[in-house]
Amino acid sequence: MSTATGIDAVTQQIVGNALASIADEMATTIFRTAHSTVVRDGMDFSAAICDPGGETVAQGVTVPFHLGSVPHAMKTLLAKFGDDLRPGDVFVMNDPFDGGIHLQDIFVFKPVFLDGRLIGFATTTAHHGDVGGRLPGSSACDNTEIFQEGIRLPWLRLYDRGEPVEVIFQVLRANVRIPRMPLGDLAAQVAATSVAEAALQELAARHGPDRLAELMTGLVEYTERLVRQEIASWPDGTATFTDYLDSDGIERADVRVTATVTIEGDEITADLTDCAPMVRGSLNSTRSFIEACVYQSVRCALTVEIPNTSGAFRPIHVLTKPGTIAEVVMPGASSMRGVTGFRVLDAVNGALAQLVPARVPAAGEGGNTLAIFGADRPAGGGRFIFYELVVGTWGGTPENDGNDGLTNPASLAANIPVEVAEAEFPIHIERYGLVPDSGGAGEHRGGLAVERVWRCLTPDTSLIVRSDRAAHPPYGLQGGAPGALSSNLLIHPDGTEEVLPSMFSITIQAGDIYVHRTAGGGGWGEPTAREPHAIESDLADGKVTRWP
Repeated sequence: MSTATGIDAVTQQIVGNALASIADEMATTIFRTAHSTVVRDGMDFSAAICDPGGETVAQGVTVPFHLGSVPHAMKTLLAKFGDDLRPGDVFVMNDPFDGGIHLQDIFVFKPVFLDGRLIGFATTTAHHGDVGGRLPGSSACDNTEIFQEGIRLPWLRLYDRGEPVEVIFQVLRANVRIPRMPLGDLAAQVAATSVAEAALQELAARHGPDRLAELMTGLVEYTERLVRQEIASWPDGTATFTDYLDSDGIERADVRVTATVTIEGDEITADLTDCAPMVRGSLNSTRSFIEACVYQSVRCALTVEIPNTSGAFRPIHVLTKPGTIAEVVMPGASSMRGVTGFRVLDAVNGALAQLVPARVPAAGEGGNTLAIFGADRPAGGGRFIFYELVVGTWGGTPENDGNDGLTNPASLAANIPVEVAEAEFPIHIERYGLVPDSGGAGEHRGGLAVERVWRCLTPDTSLIVRSDRAAHPPYGLQGGAPGALSSNLLIHPDGTEEVLPSMFSITIQAGDIYVHRTAGGGGWGEPTAREPHAIESDLADGKVTRWP
C-alpha cells in the first residue's frame, strides 16, 4: 500500500481511518440535530470529505445514491466558484441542472482552509421534507415539469466568510410550507460541515497541508488499484438486462430500463442509452444519479475491502442519452427519480449476474416506498407534512437468504418508528410487519415483504405515494422464483375498498385506511436445493406456510 510519493502504508491507513471517522462524525451530527423525521428518523442524508481538488476521500455510512453523486456536484461547484473560495464560506445547491439530483436533496458544501490554504471540503446532502411546489412534500409522481417541484437553488453562497447570507434564508422561508423544518435540517447540515472543518484542520496541522494532500491522493489511487485488480480477475464479456417501471408517473405503463454491461480488462462500462425516453411524470433521473446507481451495483459485487473514495469510480464508465429517463433535460420533472435509480441498479445487477453470477443477489423489493401525508392539524394546530419511508427487503444472495425488513442495499434509510409517527403527527399506524410467503423460493429465499397500514385522522389530507413492482415482480436468479408483487389499497370508513396504482396523488379523508405492501425479494438458486433445516425453520417462524 505504498504510493509514488513514498507514503508508508501505516500512515496511509491511519489517515484514511481518521478521514472516515470525520465523515461518520458529520453523519452523527446531522442525525442528532436534524428537525424533520425524514432526516432524523428516516436517515435520508449523507456526508463525505473531499480533497482540495474535489476527489472524495471519505464517506459516512450513509445513503450510497447520494454519495456517488458528490463527485459531479463538486465539479459543478468548482467550475462556478473554484477561483472564489474563502474561509468561512458555505455553499448550497439543489438544482438538478446545476449539479443536483432532485430538488428535495439539498447539498451543503464547505471549503476548509488552514492558514489561508485550501485543504479540503466538507460535504453533506439531505432530503428535505418540503421545498415548495404544487403539493405538500414537493415530491409527486404526477409532477410534469421541474417548476412544479419546488424552489430551485443553483450553487449559491449560504454563508459568506462566516456570515449568513440572509437573502437566501428569506427566499427559502417564503417558498416552503413549514419553514422550521427545512431550515432546521439545513442548520444541521451546516453544523456537520463545521464539525468536519475543525477535525480536518487538526489533521492538517498534525501532518502538514502538503503531506495531507499527498495522503489523500494516495488513498484515492490505492482504492482505484484495488478495484481495477478485482475487475481484472472477472471474465471479459458483455451482457444486457431489461427491467421495467410500472408507471410513467401518471398512468400505468411499462417503462423500459435497459443496461448493457461490458467487462474489458480492468474496466467496466454500463450503457444505459437504450432506456425509455423521458416520461411525463417525475421519474426522470439526472445523469449523476444514474452514475451513483451504477457505482453502487459494481461496488456491491466486489469482495475486496476498499476505502470509501472516488478512486472506486474511476474504472467504471457510465453511458446515458439526453432525453431519456436516465438523463433528464429541461424542463423535465425528477422529484421521484429515486425509483428509476433503484430499477437501474436492478438492471445493472441483472446484467452482471450473467457475467459474474457468484457475486450478484436476486432483486430486492424494488426500492423504498414513499408515502407523504399532508394536511392541517386539528384545532388550528398548523400544517403538517409526514414523510414516510417504507423499507424494505433483499433478494436472496449467493450465500444467504435475503434480509427481511432491511432497507435496500442502495439506501441506508430507515422506517419511521411507529411511536414517533403517532406522537408527532395526526396519524395512526394500524399494522406494521412482515408478510408470510412473499419472498421468492430458492436455495436462498428472498426476503419477506413489509406491510404498513395508516389510518388517516384529518380531513382533506393529501396522500402522495411512490411505489413500484406491482406489475413486474422482483426477479429471482439462478433458478430462484420471483418475489411477491407489491400492492396499494384504500379502505373507506364504510368498508368499501379501492385498489390504487403503484404511483398516485390523491386526497383522502378522516377514517380512510391506506394499506401498502412492498414487493418481496426474489429467490437465488433452485428451490429444490434448499436445506431441509432452513425450510423447517421458516415454517416454525411463520415466514412461510408452504414450500415452495
